[in-house]
Amino acid sequence: MKNLIIVRHGKSSWKYDVDDFYRPLKQRGENDAQIIAQELEKRGYSPDLVLSSDAVRAKTTAKIFSSVLNFDFKLNHSLYDFSGRQVLEVVHSCDNSIGTLMVFGHNYGLTSIINTLGNKYIDNLPTSGLVVMSFETDNWKSIQNGHTVLTLFPKNFR
Repeated sequence: MKNLIIVRHGKSSWKYDVDDFYRPLKQRGENDAQIIAQELEKRGYSPDLVLSSDAVRAKTTAKIFSSVLNFDFKLNHSLYDFSGRQVLEVVHSCDNSIGTLMVFGHNYGLTSIINTLGNKYIDNLPTSGLVVMSFETDNWKSIQNGHTVLTLFPKNFR
């Protein structure tokens, strides 16, 4: 059994004249990430490996989750991907000893992955949105036809 936890970065700011990679979170993004992290903690999920895009907004979201859930995370530039292709390559390359993988990244790629691998259609993964999918396999390379077992979206907790 493999569990994949997908998290889209928190709401980011367009206020600053910086490259997309360096955009920071808005206060709402920080607050929403905190709320979703607390909701995930209540449900007892404990990832074996946590990977985040190295873009500022994704990395900051991962830091917020790590402070609530008490985990370390690794940055992976391949997760700064908007198609989802590179994200899937990273997931497929994970060591099979990892049972639960958590990934912080970006849309449209994350929504596409969720709708390709899960069994619940999601029109758009919102910022700070989280989806957990489970797969009846022991091999990350063969994940498919998963079950969407949990969705946590900030609007449901405000």
